Amino acid sequence: MTGLIESSEAGPAPDRRSLLSRRVRLLVAATITYNVIEAVLAITAGTLASSTALIGFGLDSVIEISSAAAVAWQFAGPDPRAREKVALRVIAVSFFALAGYVTVESVRSLAGGAEAQHSTLGLALAFASLAIMPLLSYAQRRAGRELGSRSAVADSKQTLLCTYLSAVLLVGLGLNSLFGWSWADPLAALVIAALAVKEGREAWRGELCCAPVAGTVDGATSAGCADGCCTPVDAPST
Repeated sequence: MTGLIESSEAGPAPDRRSLLSRRVRLLVAATITYNVIEAVLAITAGTLASSTALIGFGLDSVIEISSAAAVAWQFAGPDPRAREKVALRVIAVSFFALAGYVTVESVRSLAGGAEAQHSTLGLALAFASLAIMPLLSYAQRRAGRELGSRSAVADSKQTLLCTYLSAVLLVGLGLNSLFGWSWADPLAALVIAALAVKEGREAWRGELCCAPVAGTVDGATSAGCADGCCTPVDAPST
């Protein structure tokens, strides 16, 4: 399995490739920094409110840090292509670990776990993640697709999954606070777990991105992926 396409005829020119690699490293650093803060706040708020959902959300941030760290390790080397397969496997395992944890905790909650208390900090954290995570995911996915990096795209999907979990957390905390519907969060989380398994399988097989097409237009690929396995990179707006 190959990751980054070496030939300049099949992807960005060397200068553009170098720029995209630096951009990926910066985005990964931002993702790790945010998730460290998110993990500390979520686990603290979850402990204070006896909220399994909040604690699980914090542990998801820890798992996401491992995924982002794998990409950071890959692009820190002189030849990211040589580390692509290992990074993908780490990301895949992160998806599987997240799916396993969410499933176990959801089943425990549905079976009669302790009722969580209202958490203003938890609600604020969920709102913040819904605003920040989609932007980080989109930026990294766009750079990864143009660069032809499966691992960068895989990590962006891990970040996007955190966005879905943020929405689940927000809905679960909100419904529990307003109506006492403690079952809403674990049911929605089970759907997220299924999605995590799907993404993990794709990452393990290296199916998350493909070879970029030849040439670029205004810094973006002119027609997206050559073999059609992912959506085209959006051209910059004018």
